[in-house]
Amino acid sequence: MKKLFLILPLALILCFLLGCQDKEAMAELEEFKAQAEIETQNKNFVRQFMEDMDKNSGLTEDLLEHVADDFKWYIWGSFEPLSKKECTQYMAMVYAAFPDFTHGMEDMMAEGEKVAARCTVRGTHQGEFQGIPPTGNKVEYGALQLWIIKDGKIAELRLQGDILMMMNQLGMELKPKEGDK
Repeated sequence: MKKLFLILPLALILCFLLGCQDKEAMAELEEFKAQAEIETQNKNFVRQFMEDMDKNSGLTEDLLEHVADDFKWYIWGSFEPLSKKECTQYMAMVYAAFPDFTHGMEDMMAEGEKVAARCTVRGTHQGEFQGIPPTGNKVEYGALQLWIIKDGKIAELRLQGDILMMMNQLGMELKPKEGDK
């Protein structure tokens, strides 16, 4: 009989502990599902934003509603970000030079508020671009993008593209400096 009094409380404690573990595991699973859903939404948001920008040949007023007021865009080779206004001006210049400019999204990964994307950029050089007169050449190069989405808006974008390849496709050549050797 004494053994029964020892076993019964131990069995109750064991049941309680297992029940608590299941609740913790379920809470953890729900948190993981919620995070995965946010990351999927952020990837879809970035993909749709880029498709709309390409379709509209730039940053329209509708698209700018999805960009935070204090937005920062770090473009290749620059440690100083462009503002929302400067980004709009730059993209207008790019789409004027390459009216058929597209960002083919190849791969995307998300972690929390960050979305990383690998894309293939394509376009036909039909207008002046950074002092280069129109060549009619087609360009295609790879780019990596890191987006930060906060409160449903784009807070930051970091872009690294193979601009040397693009410039070569426009007929530019890279030569060593003349002078002291």
